[in-house]
Amino acid sequence: MKHSISIICRWLLGASLVAAMLCAALGSAWAEDTTTVKLGFTGPLSGGAALYGKNVISGLEMAINEINAAGLEVAGKKVKLELVALDDMYSPAEAAINARRLVQQSNVPVVFCPHSGGIYALQAINEQENFIILGYASSPKITEMGNKLTVRVTVPFDTWIEPFTRYQMKRFGKRVGMMAGDHEYAKDWARLFQPVWERAGGIVVSNNPISYNKSADFYSGVSRVLADKPDVLFIGGASEPTGLVIKQARELGFKGGFLIIDQAKMDEIAKVTDGLALLEGAIGVPPLALDSRVGAQSFVAAYHKLYGADRAPTTEASYNYTMTYVLAAAMKLAGTTSDAAAIRAKMSEAVSTLSREQNAASYSGINAKGGTEYSSLQAVVVEGGKIRQAPVGEFMK
Repeated sequence: MKHSISIICRWLLGASLVAAMLCAALGSAWAEDTTTVKLGFTGPLSGGAALYGKNVISGLEMAINEINAAGLEVAGKKVKLELVALDDMYSPAEAAINARRLVQQSNVPVVFCPHSGGIYALQAINEQENFIILGYASSPKITEMGNKLTVRVTVPFDTWIEPFTRYQMKRFGKRVGMMAGDHEYAKDWARLFQPVWERAGGIVVSNNPISYNKSADFYSGVSRVLADKPDVLFIGGASEPTGLVIKQARELGFKGGFLIIDQAKMDEIAKVTDGLALLEGAIGVPPLALDSRVGAQSFVAAYHKLYGADRAPTTEASYNYTMTYVLAAAMKLAGTTSDAAAIRAKMSEAVSTLSREQNAASYSGINAKGGTEYSSLQAVVVEGGKIRQAPVGEFMK
């Protein structure tokens, strides 16, 4: 009897070992059959613009998680995407250093960057280093540089300048005080804005750029601009410091309107200003929550489910979310995860493969220069303590 039991035990033990070895072999085979592709990010994750950078990352990670869960296959091989994010503190020089690290250490085929200074720095090296820049910054210069491996993720800001100018002049007057950020993106805005304002018959009474990334007290800068009695303030950087500038301008007695560059978002600004009352007369780009299109609303619902109802989904999150889906689809169409030129060549076609739910940015294509294209654009103003959204064309009247 004891002998029989011993035989049975040895058989069970042997079977268990075989099963364990089989599972290990299957697991190893599965791992060997799956390629991990790392995607790079360089942007501000500390300092005054940290929230802006983290918003971008939230959209990237959300898309990566969904794509991995659904399963991505490129050239017959399973692919898992992974984000490698580095802080550049809004510094172009640091962005370039980070990009080299990402390429050399993580072998990334793309680098996401959400500020124009960093994008310009990356454009000096990306074609030689063979990586695509996915730039979330709306400077038109980004796609005018002739860089064949650059895609601008968002709307070029020159789209907004004339309608914003017409609205503010009609409502408040022709004297503008310029007080946007001193970072490269805001400087680009200012360079294109000033001649448009002056051609429309306006006067620039002061031009005093301030650092939206380094200061939490803007009273001295705001006071200098208000001393010139502007009707309108041209302002903007990341949302939180932009809100502080507005709050301090109102505390110093400013009664006019705010022309806000598209980096700052009304819903995030309103958190700093404790509502919309201080934003009366402001014009800017729409908060994502007001976008009624299917992709945007699907993104908002999924974002709240993932990150919680208290965290506001932003445009930079949604656009980078969509671009991650475009990237994954382009890799699949190109049959490669490493050939940057082949992937870039398939990105416009990849847009057409997205479902409406995946296309939160409502892209219609990507042009030869790397600019994203859209079916329609809207702007928002604060009137009577409420946000009103309308097609851009309405503000041209």
